[in-house]
Amino acid sequence: MAFDSLTDKLQNVFRKLRSKGTITEADVKEAMKEVKRALLEADVNFKVVKQFINSVSERAVGEEVLKGLNPGQMVIKIVKEEMDKLMGSETTELKLLPSNEITIVMMCGLQGAGKTTTVAKLAGKFKNKGKKPLLVACDVYRPAAIKQLEINGEKVGVPVFSMGDGHKPVNIAKAAIEHAAKNDINLVFLDTAGLHVDEDMMNELAEIKENLNVTYTILTVDAMTGQDAVNVATSFNDKIGIDGVILTKLDGDTRGGAALSIKAVTGKPILYAGMGEKLTDLEQFYPDRMASRILGMGDVESLIEKAQSAIDEEKAKEMEEKFKKASFDFNDFLDQMEQMEKMGGMNDILKMLPGFGNKKQLQNLEIDDNAMNMPKAIILSMTKQERSHPEIINPSRKKRIADGAGVPISEVNKLIKQFEQSRKMMKQMSGMMGGKRRGGFKLPFGF
Repeated sequence: MAFDSLTDKLQNVFRKLRSKGTITEADVKEAMKEVKRALLEADVNFKVVKQFINSVSERAVGEEVLKGLNPGQMVIKIVKEEMDKLMGSETTELKLLPSNEITIVMMCGLQGAGKTTTVAKLAGKFKNKGKKPLLVACDVYRPAAIKQLEINGEKVGVPVFSMGDGHKPVNIAKAAIEHAAKNDINLVFLDTAGLHVDEDMMNELAEIKENLNVTYTILTVDAMTGQDAVNVATSFNDKIGIDGVILTKLDGDTRGGAALSIKAVTGKPILYAGMGEKLTDLEQFYPDRMASRILGMGDVESLIEKAQSAIDEEKAKEMEEKFKKASFDFNDFLDQMEQMEKMGGMNDILKMLPGFGNKKQLQNLEIDDNAMNMPKAIILSMTKQERSHPEIINPSRKKRIADGAGVPISEVNKLIKQFEQSRKMMKQMSGMMGGKRRGGFKLPFGF
């Protein structure tokens, strides 16, 4: 994820502060120098950095901090609070108009920022909340833009309104609103063009806003572009006015300066963050949670939300009962792997836990999310009967399974042995605990 380098550097600063029994004003000054250097290297706007360092320093040199019982921890707390403020303090949500009115969301942004994919992600998110959205293809300039929107719309189950590339975007938008009104649709997303920032494009966007009651104008910017993303946000806000920003590619190897600068420079909140290529990889932006991630403090709340959306509650109860009786089979293991994939894999899960916020720590653990590909391929090569009744898997069946999965037979033997050991261990645990397990189920085979 973005911020890995920044997290490492800030944690080094905090480690030094925590190691001191007492802290002087000089210690705070030295720590803030290192924090300033780390933020500038992360491509945070220099004016924002200056203001941030001044705010933290002013609070951190107070008598109640320096003479407190745990001054190092108090300084870190101040850094966290000021970072929350930097990114907006509170989460901003899109509030839809009453159901008898049409909420119009105009999505804008430059080509390559991931706008067309993001608008489909956003529409899919609202569809999952029980809304009935419509995607509108207003980008009539970029080759294949309409087709891309139609493909993504189909994937998230949201209809797409299109008139082709021979019409003015404002007329397409008007026709789409008429179509929405006739079809009982009250949430419309306009996917506009964004080849480059110029007067023609801005006039086109302004024309749409003049002719339609646009509820929200949302800008999509690429986090990988750092301060350029902030400059783009400033240009769009100055020329047409925006209500919020969606940061894409925040899962990439970026320095992260855009996330820490946009709100402070433009005054507009970050609404969502794109955290991957899947059409489900769009997260609500919580400034306090993002600050926790940046500072290496984890993000347990987001992890819980991911788990709640990925894990089927009924299946979880059923699985717990199976574990009590040590009666789980390979179908159950397959279900668990799929649920973990929905949560983004073990690396993504660990990144949200306190103390596992950066690449170096994860590399030390040597966790490879692709490690699940082989056992999954082996299980998928089994018949339904073999998955349900592993005890029938004899040497000839093992050979067929290995051939089907494209792996050596030794890997099949290894998986079956791990499976049997896990089931045996569960049986022993159930006996020791009187058949009662505490704290829900865990993943078998050490995953």
